[in-house]
Amino acid sequence: MQSPLTQRFLRYARIDTRSDPASPSCPSTTGQRILAQELAAELRTLGLSDVTLDENGYLTACLPASPGCNAPAIGWIAHLDTSPDFAAQPLQPQFVPAWKGKDIALGDSGERISLKAFPALRSCRGHDLITTDGRTLLGADDKAGIAEIVTAVETLLATPDIMHGDIWLAFTPDEEIGRGADLFPLARFPAQWAYTVDGGEMGELEYENFNAASACIKIQGNNVHPGTAYGTLVNALTLASVFHSGMPQHETPEETQGLEGFFHLHHMAGNVEAAELHYLVRDFVDEGFARRKAFLAERVAAFNRELDQPRLSLMVNDSYFNMRRKIEPHPHIVDIARAAMRDAGIKPKIKAIRGGTDGSRLSFMGLPCPNLFTGGFNFHGKHECVSIQAMHKAVEVLIAIARRTAEHQITQEAPE
Repeated sequence: MQSPLTQRFLRYARIDTRSDPASPSCPSTTGQRILAQELAAELRTLGLSDVTLDENGYLTACLPASPGCNAPAIGWIAHLDTSPDFAAQPLQPQFVPAWKGKDIALGDSGERISLKAFPALRSCRGHDLITTDGRTLLGADDKAGIAEIVTAVETLLATPDIMHGDIWLAFTPDEEIGRGADLFPLARFPAQWAYTVDGGEMGELEYENFNAASACIKIQGNNVHPGTAYGTLVNALTLASVFHSGMPQHETPEETQGLEGFFHLHHMAGNVEAAELHYLVRDFVDEGFARRKAFLAERVAAFNRELDQPRLSLMVNDSYFNMRRKIEPHPHIVDIARAAMRDAGIKPKIKAIRGGTDGSRLSFMGLPCPNLFTGGFNFHGKHECVSIQAMHKAVEVLIAIARRTAEHQITQEAPE
């Protein structure tokens, strides 16, 4: 029999909430608003206060503090959307009880999950897994996080002897396309700090992420009929290929790991007359981030000097920054989460995110916001899966964070 947490997750997962980067609206897809409306109704039924779903698809609510508890208000945040990079419907989830580490056939799709291909799953040997049938993503990123937050709130309501302060919830749209914090309603979210529940394997605790920028190099060619092109034609596609061939070959996502940064050519388009190269620029260290952006500018300038006229132009836009600098001045935020994981019998795995979360941008907006695990793996594709045991542990960690925050306040206020 499925647990209420599993049932809740699957109910959310069956709603197609893929975001759409081509849409200018917020939320970018109607499915996100449908899920937000269902969540709003569920939170009201649970008895939460200040349940507000605004015109932009941001849903917030409050679990009021235990009577007599003056602990700091904290927040739990997850995003409504799933990745637009892969199909989401029709979702046909599979259950794999007590996984033994052997290959998992994903329906009749011909796709499989194995430890050899996905070694990070080693920690889930013996767990009950939910997978796809190989034709859609699962949506654990981040519907597992939503389900865990709502289940933790339900548990706290049913267990009044667990003391906690105000707990603010936020479910945000369009995180997967980089807009999740754009219109975040900080004015109605009075938490002193928060946690995004948007990580991966059990035990992950993240408060460091990439500094990120996007770079677009536009290349102007000169199109002439190839029969009369001698000495006149300038092929923008050729210039683009030559430019990219001179980029650092080993500073790419597939060649780097850990705290190493990279340049990622994620899109190129054009023809003989005009072409574009779009790069993602990533580095954990501020100085390294600045050097990478300067390197692109210097390369473009040097490339132009070799041409008959300047034909390359560069535009760089910063996307988000490493939240570590905003969280380290408040070590108790991480200490409480670390202790909560130990309370749940989990060894914390402090790691840096080779990416970003809404939490990174929110931290720079004045809301320090580390990231917690959900129990999912292989996000954004057909091999996505989630551990049911890890999902339950995530709920335990959230409850322990609420309790530990109240205890931390008592300790802070105790006379010496």
